[in-house]
Amino acid sequence: MVTKAQVLAELKKCFDPEVPVNIVDLGLIYDVKINGGNVKIKMGMTSFGCPMQSFIVDDVKDKISKIKGVKKVDVDLVLDPPWSPDRMSKEAKKKLGW
Repeated sequence: MVTKAQVLAELKKCFDPEVPVNIVDLGLIYDVKINGGNVKIKMGMTSFGCPMQSFIVDDVKDKISKIKGVKKVDVDLVLDPPWSPDRMSKEAKKKLGW
């Protein structure tokens, strides 16, 4: 059975190439739903039209699909709520000097 902890652990291996912080600590992951082997991830981007959007989404799908028991991965990119630095973890803010 696939767990949210497994999914989040793999998502912490995904990075925006422009920012040296993983997408979980960056606050880009809004929700993770698991139904059997189907994983649905709701996420945002740091900016509308982020040039790394397709790279990041492909990386997410690739990493999550390798978890034992995952059959399908859907990534839903959303603009609402918009991302802001307030979504970042304390560790991410510290790493970026905020």
